[in-house]
Amino acid sequence: MPQVGLIVNDGKPIAVSTAARLQQEFSAAGWVVERASSAGGRVGFATPEGSMQARCYDACVPGNFSQDLDLAIVLGGDGTVLSAARQTAPIGVPILTINTGHLGFLAEAYLRELDQVMERLLSRGWTVEDRSMLVVSVWRGELRRWEVLCLNEMALHREPLTSMCHFEVAIGRHAPVDIAADGVILSTPTGSTAYSLSAGGPVITPDCPVLQLTPVAPHSLASRALVFSDSEPVTVFPATPERLMMVVDGSAGCYVWPEDRVTIRRSPEPARFVRLQDHEFFRVLREKLGWGLPHVAKPGGGLAG
Repeated sequence: MPQVGLIVNDGKPIAVSTAARLQQEFSAAGWVVERASSAGGRVGFATPEGSMQARCYDACVPGNFSQDLDLAIVLGGDGTVLSAARQTAPIGVPILTINTGHLGFLAEAYLRELDQVMERLLSRGWTVEDRSMLVVSVWRGELRRWEVLCLNEMALHREPLTSMCHFEVAIGRHAPVDIAADGVILSTPTGSTAYSLSAGGPVITPDCPVLQLTPVAPHSLASRALVFSDSEPVTVFPATPERLMMVVDGSAGCYVWPEDRVTIRRSPEPARFVRLQDHEFFRVLREKLGWGLPHVAKPGGGLAG
């Protein structure tokens, strides 16, 4: 008997009502339906006063989800998708993202297409695309203090983000380098269109097996974005006497102290995205970010006009 999961942003009424409709239609078609809140994938931020939870990166998987699920449908915006990736990647369950938010950069379908989506799913007319994820860990000596899965990026910076600090970054077996900047960003190809793009990093197509290191407001003309193999683990040492703030995917994070180190490595389990049609990445860039749109000069359209 086929099984489907529903991951719902319970804070959005449209997502909740859509989940109820999908549950009814799948059940009527003989599917087993398991439901979970996307809140389970929001790790949140550890305060400096509270104890950090050193849970393993796979701790966000819902208790009622298993590898037997054929797929999970995610109802929400891009933030919900980031949470859902933590809930499904460790058990290899592919996710179909239906946007109920605003930009929907990670969306595969929209609510207006729900009838066509159900038809494709019930006939099993889909493919799966893998996207690399990162395991981000904070260590003090041999003690792992904090860990989380990351689909987009890890950003490490001073709090507030108004002054320069130093970072020692070691990539694989290579000699460490010193970066003087307001912060550093480690991103996946999926995350190259998020915070890293705003910081001046390049866009990387999702099929490239690489990571990207992007300094934030670097204090050197030589410090620019670096793209390297994702088989290389990365270690970041905060070479500054003040505590730093680490933010992962915009919804998780903790403080990093001078005696800590941050390690970033490719996760052994990718995020798996259900595709109902050929995923044309450049088309998404054009429609969502305006990349490559033709410039058409309009007569009389200058400043005087």
